[in-house]
Amino acid sequence: MTALEAGSTVPQDSTEQWKDKKRYLWLLGLVVPSLAFVAWGLHSLTGWSVFWYVGPIVILGIVPAIDLVAGLDRTNPPDELIEALEGDRYYRWITYLFLPIQYAAFVWACWMVTQPSMSVVDKVGLAVSIGCIAGIGINTAHELGHKKEQHERWLAKIALAQSFYGHFYIEHNRGHHVRVATPEDPASARVGESLYAFWPRTVLGSLRSAWNLEKPRFKRRNRSHWSIRNDVLNAWLMSAVLWGAMVALFGVGIVPFLLIQAVVGLSLLEVVNYMEHYGMRRQRTGPDGTGRYERVLPSHSWNSNNIATNVLLYHLQRHSDHHANPTRRYQTLRDYEESPVLPTGYAGMILLALVPPLWRRVMDPRVLEHFDGDMSRANIHPPKRDRVLATYPRVVSR
Repeated sequence: MTALEAGSTVPQDSTEQWKDKKRYLWLLGLVVPSLAFVAWGLHSLTGWSVFWYVGPIVILGIVPAIDLVAGLDRTNPPDELIEALEGDRYYRWITYLFLPIQYAAFVWACWMVTQPSMSVVDKVGLAVSIGCIAGIGINTAHELGHKKEQHERWLAKIALAQSFYGHFYIEHNRGHHVRVATPEDPASARVGESLYAFWPRTVLGSLRSAWNLEKPRFKRRNRSHWSIRNDVLNAWLMSAVLWGAMVALFGVGIVPFLLIQAVVGLSLLEVVNYMEHYGMRRQRTGPDGTGRYERVLPSHSWNSNNIATNVLLYHLQRHSDHHANPTRRYQTLRDYEESPVLPTGYAGMILLALVPPLWRRVMDPRVLEHFDGDMSRANIHPPKRDRVLATYPRVVSR
């Protein structure tokens, strides 16, 4: 049991007679990289161009609907089963198999957009769907990149290459996990900050953070950071080689396709980042509140136990346990009573995030409740701080 778990509460009865009811449901995660072929099949049968947009249809329509119908799963593996569950290689092979399907779809799609039968609308739809696959691929890279095994870390970089977002491997592991739920973290969204304000801040901030995290490693060795051993540079090089190979095979005309799918992929990642820690802030220690930040607790991440999204994202929604135990494999992540809970799964929350007034109406009161009526304790977007505090004045109990 970790130090964090020792001070946390697993829901009562959640471990009694536990059985992994999702053991074979995890295989459904492999449906996501197969969506490109599903789109082709449905289009061939019907001739309807809408099926090229199967990615957003599934992620923003079908999965949120299933989340509402299928309900929640708050069961947790007991302590005595975690080690055996971690050692069951069946679970890790599911994540490994994502990659060959992901890249088969990617290469096939690059070929498809060169076909004269594809209209511009069809090509855009296919690019968006492939971008959705790339975005879920980044989540697969997230799962693999935290592991101790070197081959899994390399697989993570391979999964990231399609979206040209390889620096995520550095920034997330060595940056976000250190600064999470603080104003200094580019991947922690603030109250009053819309998704559209957060996107450029996190994209540029994460890139800058990754670069600055790598430079000191080479400085300590008196070596130049302009090296193939720089994990940011070698990740970008993998993407450059991949994209260069696609252009060499299919022509320069696929460059717009490559750009669209990459932007969609990284945006899908960042909208999830937006909701994972929205408004959460670790308080500073010390009598005057100027000391170090408190350690990361389950209360610093928004969680969800909606089954459908959890299956597709390898329990990413059990985010509190992930931050407590970054190397823990997805099948063993647990739910905590202290974790603030989203009103639905990540897939449905994406729809809310796309409409800022609706997002604020749903989420800001939940942030206020989480901080016991004191919004000043939340992570607030500096330009909106006065407005947010005026909207949610502190309630002083008598």
